[in-house]
Amino acid sequence: MPELPEVEVTRRGVAPFVTGRVIRAAIARNRRLRWPVPASLETLAGRTVRAVERRGKYLLFACDGGHLIVHLGMSGSLRLLPAGTPPGKHDHVDLVFGARVLRLRDPRRFGAVLWTEAAPETHPLLAHLGVEPLSRALTAKRLYELTRGHRTAIKHLLMDARRIVGIGNIYACESLFLAGIDPRAPAGRLSRARCARLVVSIKQILRKAIRAGGASLRDFVRSDGEPGHFQLRSWVYGRPGLPCRRCGAALRRIVQGQRATFYCPRCQR
Repeated sequence: MPELPEVEVTRRGVAPFVTGRVIRAAIARNRRLRWPVPASLETLAGRTVRAVERRGKYLLFACDGGHLIVHLGMSGSLRLLPAGTPPGKHDHVDLVFGARVLRLRDPRRFGAVLWTEAAPETHPLLAHLGVEPLSRALTAKRLYELTRGHRTAIKHLLMDARRIVGIGNIYACESLFLAGIDPRAPAGRLSRARCARLVVSIKQILRKAIRAGGASLRDFVRSDGEPGHFQLRSWVYGRPGLPCRRCGAALRRIVQGQRATFYCPRCQR
C-alpha cells in the first residue's frame, strides 16, 4: 500500500501541472471504489485547483468551494497523460486539464475519490489522524508522551495512524534499525533519549524515501509512470538471512500483527 513517501512523491509530481489550472471535466467511469465516487464529482468542472496538499496518506486538492480527497488504496496511482489517451480497464477517474488529464488507475479499487465542501480536517477519514511525522509537531517530547502507558510493541505504535500518521511497514522497520531499537520493545519503556533518537531516524528515513521516489512496492509508480527505488537501498526490509550492512550479523524476519518485521538482532536492542 502506498504510504506517506509514495503519496508525497505523487503530490510533488502532480502539483506543478494542476495548481492554478481549471478543471475542464471530471469523469468517473467506475464509481465502485472503496467508497462510491459521489455524483458531486461532476461539479468540479469549471473549478480551479488552488493547491495540492497531503494529510497522512490522503491527497487534498484544494479547489474553489471545497476539497477533493484522493486515497490511492492498495494499488492505485495518479498518472499525468495527454488528453485523449484511451483509458485502460483499471482507469476509473479522470480530471481533464486542457491538454493533460490526471487519471486514477486502481486495479483493486481500494482507493477513494471524494468531495467535501466542509473543512477537510473535519472529514471522518481525516478527523482522527495523528501527528505528521515530518512536521515540527513530532518532537522527542511528543513521541515520549505518545508512548507513555502503552505496552504494545513500538513498531505497532509507529504504524498506528491515530498517533503518528503515514509510517508504513517498510519505514517503521528502517527507522527502528537506524535508531537501534528492537521492534518488539514495549513502547512505554522507551526512554526520552531513545525517543529522541527514533524521531531523528523517522524523519531521516522518510526524507530519504521521498528523495528516492518512494518504494518499489508492487504497483507503485510516480505520476510519470516510473517506479520508486527506496526498497533497493533498504537496511533491513526484505533482507532476511542476509548480513547486516553495519555489523554483519544475519538479519531476521518475524511476524508482528500479521505484518513481516525485519531487524538486526545485534544492532537493535
